[in-house]
Amino acid sequence: MDTRTAPAARAIDPDLARALVDVVGGPHLLTEPDVVASYSLDWTGRFRGSTPAVVRPGSAAEVAEVVALCRRHGTAIVPQGGNTGMVGGGVPLHGELVMSLRRLDLAGPVDGSTGQLSAQAGVTLAAVQSAARDAGWIYGVDLGGRDSATIGGNVATNAGGLRVVRYGDTRAQLLGAEAVLGSGAVVSHLGGLLKDNTGYALHSLLCGSEGTLGVVTAVRLRLVPPAPSRVAAMLGMRDASAAVAAAQALRRTLPSLSAVELMVRAGIELVCTVTGAPPPLPDPHEAYLLVEASGATDPTPELSAAVASLSGVQDAAVALEPARIAALFRYREAHTEAINSLGSPHKLDVTLPNAVLADMVGRFAGIVSAVAPEASVWLFGHVGDGNVHVNVTGVAPDDDRVDDAVLRAVADVGGSISAEHGIGTAKRRWLGLNRSPTELQAFAAIKRALDPDGIMNPHVMLTPA
Repeated sequence: MDTRTAPAARAIDPDLARALVDVVGGPHLLTEPDVVASYSLDWTGRFRGSTPAVVRPGSAAEVAEVVALCRRHGTAIVPQGGNTGMVGGGVPLHGELVMSLRRLDLAGPVDGSTGQLSAQAGVTLAAVQSAARDAGWIYGVDLGGRDSATIGGNVATNAGGLRVVRYGDTRAQLLGAEAVLGSGAVVSHLGGLLKDNTGYALHSLLCGSEGTLGVVTAVRLRLVPPAPSRVAAMLGMRDASAAVAAAQALRRTLPSLSAVELMVRAGIELVCTVTGAPPPLPDPHEAYLLVEASGATDPTPELSAAVASLSGVQDAAVALEPARIAALFRYREAHTEAINSLGSPHKLDVTLPNAVLADMVGRFAGIVSAVAPEASVWLFGHVGDGNVHVNVTGVAPDDDRVDDAVLRAVADVGGSISAEHGIGTAKRRWLGLNRSPTELQAFAAIKRALDPDGIMNPHVMLTPA
């Protein structure tokens, strides 16, 4: 596999290794090259790093001791959850020590009176969703990597996913956090009060910080009432512009809207080829809109009325049973694995203003072909919140021409170069397209305050001091 590969890491300092074993125990300091290799390659296959060791603390106290030891030894740390990141932010590209948080895996209890759940950082998103359902609630964030993505990683990148249009992103669910800062100090504010204006909201600051300020070890999450009645529809659209216009209309006219996802013909055909699934509709369409409505009562009449008012709908398949709904969502969620089957993709998740969203969806192929005619462009995304995933295959992992062209075009129309994947190392050089020099200076000042020696994920987001 052709990847962006880092040089081999030097062996871990023997004194540091002995001290880490004293903290976490011998079985939880991994140094064998074959074992640590899986912690050094990102999910997309585009970024391959190397690490002298992987340390696996089992509590916040152990995390604090590990951070303090690494600070004394001048050793940089890359925190890692499920290693499902897509921008090179969770792998050791510069020989850093990897801190795996998967042992912090306690979910719950659920506070039924407030609709809140406490979870440690290593708990998977699927486990949080299950704990919430068992207690009669649901957790509002959902994404395709739910079975392996961890809550700590979701917080680190402010993950979005399929239902931001209804419930908001991870930051909107976050009521408090426990974290170990780069100084080794522990901060904890997990009371979960809905109204609490006692100073800075450190949990909001840590959300989206990508491990550059410290290590989130536990969180307090907001839950929402269940929406047991669900209906989904796959709409075959005249073209992408009609699909975008329909999505925007549904946000205005369908109160029970819980997801609205854009796909195009090439992506659907690739998914069917790779997975063996039949086409979602009898005839092919230039664009597809996957719509879900949900509520306490059957939203089917409301969805039907809303769809009937749309322009550009050429065909539709409706699903009422959970298995059939899941089958429709599979066409959307399988895009990632289908595209990965073609090689390591450049994954550019962007947000666009509504006024230019349809135009940009039509322009991306031309923007890429102007700098890389050999490349293929795959578009899909959470069109209800303006998030389009621009995936590019057929170019080398370290060929940044397409990244530069796409991200500059997005910034030129007032969009964001990162919607939900983070900045990582993949987008660090372009952060100035969205953030002013004054903002970047403020970011750096915050990092110096919370991570005085710059050991926390030092090559992610900001230029190392």
